[in-house]
Amino acid sequence: MAMRAKKQVNLFYCSESEELARKVADQSDAIQLRTISWRNFDDGFPNLFINNAHDIRGQHVAFLGSFSSPGVMFEQISAIFALPKLFIASFTLVLPFFPTGSFERMEEEGDVATAFTMARILSMIPKSRGGPTSIVIYDIHALQERFYFGDDVLPCFETGIPLLLQRLRKLPDADNVTIAFPDDGAWKRFHKQLMHFPMIVCAKVREGDKRIVRIKEGNPERRHVVIVDDLVQSGGTLIECQKVLTAHGAGKVSAYVTHGVFPKRSWERFVHIKAERSDHRFANFWITDSCPLTVRAIANEAPFEVLSLAGSIADALQV
Repeated sequence: MAMRAKKQVNLFYCSESEELARKVADQSDAIQLRTISWRNFDDGFPNLFINNAHDIRGQHVAFLGSFSSPGVMFEQISAIFALPKLFIASFTLVLPFFPTGSFERMEEEGDVATAFTMARILSMIPKSRGGPTSIVIYDIHALQERFYFGDDVLPCFETGIPLLLQRLRKLPDADNVTIAFPDDGAWKRFHKQLMHFPMIVCAKVREGDKRIVRIKEGNPERRHVVIVDDLVQSGGTLIECQKVLTAHGAGKVSAYVTHGVFPKRSWERFVHIKAERSDHRFANFWITDSCPLTVRAIANEAPFEVLSLAGSIADALQV
């Protein structure tokens, strides 16, 4: 059977994502990088220009975004809404990290579910000549958020777990790994992809005015325990999990999250030289490059290691 010819894709990117975009392009001769001039008027509002716009007519086009803060979202959304109108064959938005994903529900009247707001904005992306926009997102915080998107876009939900599995196979103690989840939500989300590992599930319980982490099920004794979750913010829960796992006899503890958000440089809590005590250190801390600003900040800082999404994104662009 003849192999299907690869789709030639013109990949645009925001300034933050340039390094990842170049890695994606290196994965395939079918991906060509294209540029946008990201300028601002004197009043601070975007003054954008899509370079060589005529060259992409009739072509497959993608945009690699990074909504790291509200301040950069407007200029990227402006470009995202403009590209499908340039008579292109198809349009794909790659947004590795969906930033408002953890604000997906209301707990009391007055709460604003900004995940729904973001999904509604993206659902308004114009159609290209080939039809609705495809939106590629990695490990969105809550799976039900797929239903927040309208029918005029096609969300494609990918995961970084295969990158973790590849890395775990290379460990010298690969046969001694146990996977731990910080809560039931993480277990529900990831356990089916990690079924061949022994598992531990932690939970937060209330004792007086405090909420502390306990082991709900599983045994970490003498094991290399890898805590798995979709994202990390301050890192407090991961640290508390590490402490309780170590207290119950874990040989060492590592962590994996797809999205290393780390606001206010909270990643510094995990750097070996700044760890409170040697027994509170993480042996490894794996993240992907879904959050480019974090990747730059933690470069060459132990115990961090970046597992790149570049190959996975290149594959997703061929769907």
